[in-house]
Amino acid sequence: MLPVPLAADFFAEQGLALAGSLLVGAALAILAWLIQRALSSDDLEQDLEWRYDVNRINELRRSEPLYRFFFPLVQLLARFNRGLFADSLPEIQREIQAAGLSRFWTAPEYLGKLELIAVLLLPGLLYACVELMGPAGTIMAISLTLLMAWLLRMRLASRARRRLVLIKRRMPFLLDLLTLLMEAGSTFLQALQKAVEQFGEHPVGVEFGRMLSEIQMGKGRTPALEAMRDRLHDDEITSIIGSIIQGEQLGTPLAKIFRTQADVLRIKRTQRAETIANEAGVQMLLPTVLVMASTVLVILGPFVLGFMYADFLG
Repeated sequence: MLPVPLAADFFAEQGLALAGSLLVGAALAILAWLIQRALSSDDLEQDLEWRYDVNRINELRRSEPLYRFFFPLVQLLARFNRGLFADSLPEIQREIQAAGLSRFWTAPEYLGKLELIAVLLLPGLLYACVELMGPAGTIMAISLTLLMAWLLRMRLASRARRRLVLIKRRMPFLLDLLTLLMEAGSTFLQALQKAVEQFGEHPVGVEFGRMLSEIQMGKGRTPALEAMRDRLHDDEITSIIGSIIQGEQLGTPLAKIFRTQADVLRIKRTQRAETIANEAGVQMLLPTVLVMASTVLVILGPFVLGFMYADFLG
């Protein structure tokens, strides 16, 4: 028979082991439930008043695993973002559209997704910084988390700009194709359909394909063009679409308008290339000076050191 202190220690150890096993089992059960929720995409219930918003959320839940997995947390962060970043939300929404992301994203929710990614990286950053810097690493980890959220926000803006560049590069060719098809006898919708099929998944094909879908669903040609202008929100594209809308209202043949705008785009691209070429000389000035200074040091350095050592030894 065990002595009373040893028996107490034995039962305490067994109790701790049992509690640890229960906690591990509970954690595994919660993890399995979360994985099951993430893999499933059951639609939310909806009523007539909130039908569109619930449909939008259901589409995001089907297409975005991170959104589906952390849906309550993303919604909480979105509510926080609506108050804190109210002035920036319209610009972020335009960048989401210009970047070609899902049209079901709203700006507060997308910001919540970016913030969630940064928060998920926090434990790893916290562990690494504390191991390297001690307790002061906590502040560094929090700073790096905030920096990560800001970099993800800047990545969205960069992605939107890069996609706009791709659209403007290929738009003259699409307008030329529309011109040739319409001059060959196709209607505007037929020409647009063939052009969209030709350009496929390229951003310019995606944007004009969306405009075509809106027209086929009953939206007028002018509102569909205006919607594309608002999505992309670029000065050159706005000018081109404005000219097309004005020409259509005045009765100018669309083929002529498309040809003119394609020529305008090419002229602007040539001017932009000339501007970049002219700026290249100024931008290369500082690297050239640094290279020349390094060359002088490499050539004259041994002679200077030789004279210094000769004087010292003498």
